[in-house]
Amino acid sequence: MNLPELEKIQSDCAKRIIKRDVLRKIETVGGIDVTFRSPKENPTIAWVCIVVVNLETLRPVYQKIIEGMVNFPYIPTFLAFRELPIMLKLYKLLEIKPDVIFIDGQGISHPRGCGIASHFGVETGAVTVGVAKKKLCGNHMPLSEKRGSYSYLIYNNEVVGVVLRTKDKVKPIYVSIGHKIGLKTAIKLVLKTSIYRIPEPLRLAHNLLQKIRKTSFL
Repeated sequence: MNLPELEKIQSDCAKRIIKRDVLRKIETVGGIDVTFRSPKENPTIAWVCIVVVNLETLRPVYQKIIEGMVNFPYIPTFLAFRELPIMLKLYKLLEIKPDVIFIDGQGISHPRGCGIASHFGVETGAVTVGVAKKKLCGNHMPLSEKRGSYSYLIYNNEVVGVVLRTKDKVKPIYVSIGHKIGLKTAIKLVLKTSIYRIPEPLRLAHNLLQKIRKTSFL
């Protein structure tokens, strides 16, 4: 495993990211999440799921889950090399491809500017947004407890995303450009699809995966 070589792949990928809106109309949003049978083991069985919702109703219109083996260890800032291969397999099999895809992970809010959401977008050409539960890099000012409030995430004197409150008095999430979208549009989409802390496409995908993982131990 040559980490400097992987860093170069990420740096090259970062140069190819389009950080502006390319879509005029968005009707469907998907969420992709990955879970593992034994997260601390390598290799391990993994499942990846996408749930696609109608943007106006937030009701699911399509879902798909596939199973596979993952044989790259978890290393902070190198998540794409662990999860991206199985995510790309899923994407190729989709009967319905959503207009925008939320990825459980970072977009450009990454030390080398290319987290898994951006990497996936560049590889597939899909419009993507990074939606993460934890901060990977950068600093931000405090934000209010009210839903919709946000604070810019700054890294190396650049805005790389926002810390966004999706529900009153609930822990915020970290939203960043993945590929082919502007930050303002990404924020609007995340808020429009959020009933709870996590946007519906990702929340529903996560819940499906948890059921699959539990049954694998029976």
